[in-house]
Amino acid sequence: MFTYKEKRYNCSFELSLDMFSRKWNSLVLYHLSDGTKRYGQLKKLIDGITQKMLTQTLRDLEKFQLIHREVYPVVPPKVEYSLTEYGKEILPILEMIHKFGESMYERYDKEALIEKI
Repeated sequence: MFTYKEKRYNCSFELSLDMFSRKWNSLVLYHLSDGTKRYGQLKKLIDGITQKMLTQTLRDLEKFQLIHREVYPVVPPKVEYSLTEYGKEILPILEMIHKFGESMYERYDKEALIEKI
């Protein structure tokens, strides 16, 4: 048993599951997989996320050291988010989840067509 961010975990799998079972975490990581994004870009890409949740999610992912926050000293402030090398390690898993989702979508879409006929 160990503690991370004041929460107790029985094993590393439990920690990983907690980190990636949060809906917004996975979506932010997925959208950063194809390159650096600004806050506004992420907000547009992730339908339904509130400003508060996006800010909290970005902070959590930064604490987990999965993303890097780059602040540029300009007016107005410019902030960009990108995956860290550690964060890039999750990309194969996200790709597998994406492929599984596409497979499910195709299966359910075909089944829905069969039900309509």
